[in-house]
This record gives sequence, C-alpha cells and structure tokens, in this order.
Amino acid sequence: MTKRADAQAAYDAYLAECPARHLLDRISNKWVSLIVNALADGPQRYTHLSHKLASVSQKMLTQSLRALERDGLVTRTVTPTVPVRVDYALTPLGESLIPVMQAIKTWAEQNMDEVLAARSSYDATA
Repeated sequence: MTKRADAQAAYDAYLAECPARHLLDRISNKWVSLIVNALADGPQRYTHLSHKLASVSQKMLTQSLRALERDGLVTRTVTPTVPVRVDYALTPLGESLIPVMQAIKTWAEQNMDEVLAARSSYDATA
C-alpha cells in the first residue's frame, strides 16, 4: 500500500475519536479560513492581519494563529528589533490549503444572493 492509502485507511473523520475530525473542525473555523486566505498573499505582521480581518478580536486572532502554528500550517517569526517584529507565514502544508480555502470563500461570495433569497423564503414560511 502507498503512504497515502495507508493514511486514508488509518483515519476516518466520520468516527468521533478520529484526529482528522479535529483537524476538520479547525480548518472549518471562519477565522482560520480567513487567515489562510490572507496569508496566501505572503507573510504578514500580526497588526496587518488584525486590520485585514475586520471584527476579529485580539484573543481570537492569537488563539487561531497559535492553533495553526501547532498544527504545522503557519510559522511565526520574531525579529528582534525595537519594537519587536512578528511575522506569520504559511508553511508548505498550509499553502496546500490555499486552493480549498479560496474556493470556499469565492463560492460563498458568488452564491450569497441565492442563499439570502433561500433564507428569506424559508423564514417567510416558517
């Protein structure tokens, strides 16, 4: 069996205890999706990310970046200047998520009118 086939046999996200389920939970988080899309443009400073991701709290951005770093999707680079410079960048593993995250973001933006119409129709009959 190939390494990929072995991995597919070892993980089944439909099972509650499967680590792949936890990873799916992480990458389906709205802030994680937006962070990956923002970092697709290249390394960014924390402040730039916080401005780009309108309404994200400092706590949520910090937690999300730490979780992505722990999962090996983001690197954090500290440059000892005054003030200290901290840059975040996608790892090669994180970069492999870009097409998926960009596709989901694009789909949401392109289909929002139809979704809003469906919600309105549903709410009118509910």
